[in-house]
Amino acid sequence: MKTHIDLLNGAKMPIIGYGMWQSENAEELETALEYALDAGYRHFDTAYEYSNEAIFGKVLKKWFESGKVKREDLFIVTKLPIQGAHHDRVEKFLTKELEDLQLDYVDLYLVHHPATLKLAENGSDIAFGEDGKVILDLTTSLEQLWKAMEAQVNAGRTKAIGMSNFSISQVERIVKSAEILPANHQVELNVGYPKKALREVCAKHGITICAFAPLGSPGRPTYYEATRPNNAHLKVKIPNLLNDPIVIEIGKKHSKTAAQVLIRFVAQQDIIVIPKSVSQARIKENIDIFNFELDVEDMAKLDSLAINDDGSWGFDWLCCLPGLEEHPEFQLVSEQV
Repeated sequence: MKTHIDLLNGAKMPIIGYGMWQSENAEELETALEYALDAGYRHFDTAYEYSNEAIFGKVLKKWFESGKVKREDLFIVTKLPIQGAHHDRVEKFLTKELEDLQLDYVDLYLVHHPATLKLAENGSDIAFGEDGKVILDLTTSLEQLWKAMEAQVNAGRTKAIGMSNFSISQVERIVKSAEILPANHQVELNVGYPKKALREVCAKHGITICAFAPLGSPGRPTYYEATRPNNAHLKVKIPNLLNDPIVIEIGKKHSKTAAQVLIRFVAQQDIIVIPKSVSQARIKENIDIFNFELDVEDMAKLDSLAINDDGSWGFDWLCCLPGLEEHPEFQLVSEQV
């Protein structure tokens, strides 16, 4: 199995990365990042909306100054937030993110969501109306936004650009208008949500795939309940993949954990994967997937666990951002073309 995936710009992106969603506790994240580096991770994935870029930047500075690792040894990904997804705001947000990360450039910069929301008066947060809904911003387009993303490559702030949570038709629109093609598309992808149709379209254009929530994001319901008590119900199904009998059975066959089986299932298909944990044991476990192989029978059994492949998503966007469904670029639910 590959250890790196080649991007269109010639860069090699490590197939296993360390994901940082739901990691806002500084002490906990700093310790986890040390575990990850020691375990062999060299690909790190963060985002503006994760509220941890400054924490990561502090750790990076310490690593570089100590000589523990060089900048060129790392592949660092971050993302443009939904309130920054406007052609007039891309440079502002990426510049701020680089300041927080204490870096001159990132290896990959992703548009986190194809829709655009209004900025709050503080110039950094999402604006909400009196009805509790987000305020939509319809003064830009995906095509205009992508031109601003391309300008960041030309300015040297990022080596490559890509997208996250885009639909098939949105990918095709970007490809049609792009001078610099997307290098990567990060989506929720696991045995429950395999995204085969989307993957086929991306492959046709040489766009690599990165899977978030490869384990089914088992902590997500608890996270919703803790952070959004008035809107904690889930409108879509989150599969309990780690406790699935088939996954456990295959793990026993290879003397591996359920998590290792789920990560290997994705990576074995040349899909980059970014599992997240703050446990030292699980951080080591998640990258220890190169010494076994799932056979044809294993892959078929895991394929059978797909909930659907019609373009539906397991992420409850409307719980996070009520009113987003009214944006014309919100096409994530049951959208095939």
